[in-house]
Amino acid sequence: MSQRFECPLSVKLVIMDLDGTLVDTAPDIAASINGMLADLRLPTYDRATITDWVGSGASRLIKRALTGQVDGEPDSALYERAGPLFRRHYGARVSQESTLYPGVAATLEALCISGFELACITNKPEAFTVPLLKDLGIHDHFRLLLSGDTLPRGKPDPLPLRHACKYFGTSPNYSVMVGDSVNDTQAARAAGMPVICVTYGYNRGVDVRELAPVAVIDELSELPNYIRLYQ
Repeated sequence: MSQRFECPLSVKLVIMDLDGTLVDTAPDIAASINGMLADLRLPTYDRATITDWVGSGASRLIKRALTGQVDGEPDSALYERAGPLFRRHYGARVSQESTLYPGVAATLEALCISGFELACITNKPEAFTVPLLKDLGIHDHFRLLLSGDTLPRGKPDPLPLRHACKYFGTSPNYSVMVGDSVNDTQAARAAGMPVICVTYGYNRGVDVRELAPVAVIDELSELPNYIRLYQ
């Protein structure tokens, strides 16, 4: 679905991605993946390589780590062994080294005060999403939190974005997706929603400008320059 949007966008609902947009989760994810691989007596990877694999949910990340390929499919028995190992490692350290990106806390607070509705939509499983947001002190800014296992389908499917619009009683035209990757832009476009991209996240080395969002920002604190509250 192609539609032209002009800034500043008049919106009621601001939907935020999590990994690579609000939080730099790569250190804890990479350590947990390598812990899983070590338990399986498989070769481990440097943090940069694992970071390039982040953004499509835990299942795809595990498959990438087991095969060393972005779209690889491991032996099913090996994959079944790997999942619980990763979840054990990551559950034990979900926020140990993860940090908010600059400007995130203050911007979320300012958006709430200004009257915007905030939702967080991520492909991360709920068991990790909730404690991470709580540990970093931003959980209560979001009236709606949709994790990778909340609905039957996650991003890049538009289902979570459409669900959020229905929940808040608004339309995609008066909402905006803020993310860092092709999954976010594809989901937004399929939902008929404008998307703003951050430059610092996890997009497998692709410049987010190539995704043609309505705006590109280097820090979340720039977001209020591109949106205004829909009355």
